[in-house]
Amino acid sequence: MIRSALGVLLAAMLLTGCQNTEQAPAGEGYPSGPVTMTAGANPGSGFDITIRAVVDALQKDHLVDVPLPVENRPGGIGAAFLATMVEQYRGKDDQVSVTSLSMMMNELRGLSKYGYDDVTMIARMMTEYYVVVTSPSTPYENLGDIMTAVKADPGRVAVGAATDDQAPFDLLVSAAGGDPATVDYVPFEGGGDQIAALRNGEIPVAITGVSEVVDQVKSGELKALGVLAEEPLPGLDVPTARQQGFDVTLSNWRGLYGPPEMPESAVAYWQKTLGEMVESPTWKQIAERSHFTTTFMTGDEFQTFLAETQADVKDALDDTGP
Repeated sequence: MIRSALGVLLAAMLLTGCQNTEQAPAGEGYPSGPVTMTAGANPGSGFDITIRAVVDALQKDHLVDVPLPVENRPGGIGAAFLATMVEQYRGKDDQVSVTSLSMMMNELRGLSKYGYDDVTMIARMMTEYYVVVTSPSTPYENLGDIMTAVKADPGRVAVGAATDDQAPFDLLVSAAGGDPATVDYVPFEGGGDQIAALRNGEIPVAITGVSEVVDQVKSGELKALGVLAEEPLPGLDVPTARQQGFDVTLSNWRGLYGPPEMPESAVAYWQKTLGEMVESPTWKQIAERSHFTTTFMTGDEFQTFLAETQADVKDALDDTGP
């Protein structure tokens, strides 16, 4: 059970960030061939949306001239491909993948034997908030309706959530005076799977990152009950949890990593190029459309962020239990 202490820690840690502009020069002639860009989750997931946004911006603004094929390698919210990266691609310069808070949660909960210090962390890209969504056909009109139903009979309210997305819903249940240990979670690899399950009536409610469901919310295909942000998000008519009486705010970070022992010249190239990319028109348009915040970070600053975040999350999990 993840209690409010974890929410306070993560909300404080995940929203800070700025650009580190000190970069080493990249090696001449790199990249000389295709670089595979991998999402360790299904299409429509936050990983998938993020890596495709990066590739889209890099190519549309002509920042990278070589092919950047995107692959989906789902399993364990990134844990399966993380193991592949460590065990099969050591020292390679043609593999880049996306990760998030899930990398830390998987390792700390014993779901993965690898973590951020087993690979080459390239850059932190962005943060985004969590949102609770439902099908328009359900009777739920707000977060209070969901919390009342969960407290009354948890077994009747299946909640679609990736393993690392369960923590924010736990916080909402705790804030409502319920017991998070009783929540009936149905794990999914990402927003695409959750959307399908909501459409089919397999689950009545889900929690995920805003970017994974923003198009469906705006079209009316899904109904957003509340976003875990400090203030309402511009361009998205969804009340915050705080506005509904639940003092819960939480966001998730996402970044890119390469294999262990990735050549320094390749790392320098990607850090420099990605730094240019986050200032490009295409990236800014994508960020605005997807409702995520660019928090670009590299080098020592990024390593410090990772170490502090991992240590604080570990302390919170040790205090409250997984």
